Amino acid sequence: MSKLLLIEDDRALSDLLKEYLTTQGCDVSQAFDGEQGLLQATSEQYDVILLDVMLPRLDGFEVLKRLRASNLTPVIMLTAKGDDFDRIFGLELGADDYLPKPFNHRELLARIHAISRRIDFVKQASNQNAEQTVNHVTLNHLARRVHVLEHEIILTGTEFAVLHQLMSHVGEVVTKDTLSQQVLGRRLAPFDRSIDMHVSNLRKKIAQYSDSNCIQTIRGSGYVFLAQ
Repeated sequence: MSKLLLIEDDRALSDLLKEYLTTQGCDVSQAFDGEQGLLQATSEQYDVILLDVMLPRLDGFEVLKRLRASNLTPVIMLTAKGDDFDRIFGLELGADDYLPKPFNHRELLARIHAISRRIDFVKQASNQNAEQTVNHVTLNHLARRVHVLEHEIILTGTEFAVLHQLMSHVGEVVTKDTLSQQVLGRRLAPFDRSIDMHVSNLRKKIAQYSDSNCIQTIRGSGYVFLAQ
């Protein structure tokens, strides 16, 4: 059973989603404004947080920004349909995925399951190789920690999964579609920049302590993690 926190101010929609997700075996808690949602998100442990952008008291972006200061629980942003700014900004702040409204309930459930599978995949990988160091980056699977030249960098679950995929295929091109399927659990849609933004966030965090451009873009294809 997945324990979810749904932060959505539309009470009718929130109740509808809770009813559906509960029938699918999820344990759903609700919050109806940003302040209440942030309080619940930081005082209890959840598997996934569903976060609406347009919220009273604190908007979804501010909730996510404050949450990411100390909490790495996977977050799916619920954004306005067609609003690319909301999606990109949410990913820059550390959202794991997004879903534009209106959405199909089954699609939301699929995104939740994808995140759960990703977490299980990383745990399974942890039992195979405890630690890997390539190009100044050390990824510890068991502890789910990453260091760059002895400095720890804090990654979201999605960023960790992206890095794990790239470092598992050092020197090989990993396509964006492969990353999307392995990390987000879905095929890459046209104009979907989710993977690009997660890689961009990774690069920024690594660049804090190393000037090595270890993640190289292969134009029109994907990314490769360089051995040196």
